[in-house]
Amino acid sequence: MLTEITLNHYLMFSAILFSIAMAGIFINRKNVIVLLMCIELMLLAVNTNFIAYSRFLGNISGEIFVFFILTVAAAESAIGLAILVGLFRTKKTINVDELDYLKG
Repeated sequence: MLTEITLNHYLMFSAILFSIAMAGIFINRKNVIVLLMCIELMLLAVNTNFIAYSRFLGNISGEIFVFFILTVAAAESAIGLAILVGLFRTKKTINVDELDYLKG
């Protein structure tokens, strides 16, 4: 017996993704790469909401907005990883507590 996937299923999936990302940010404040991955997971949860509402409302504008979010997320990842590589070369660590290089 197959059940139909409803809007509530998509919203629950998105809420679980977002909760995992929030827990990852609060639990792990040491590793910068994990923090960036949690931020990306949050963006994917929001994108899931946009796609779900777009599909169930029959409007394509949510799907178009997702393309813009993915473009910004890709640029953010590239720039963030470039900054991390630069910091790792100078400080030899990616531990957030030890990266006080920019403190005033």
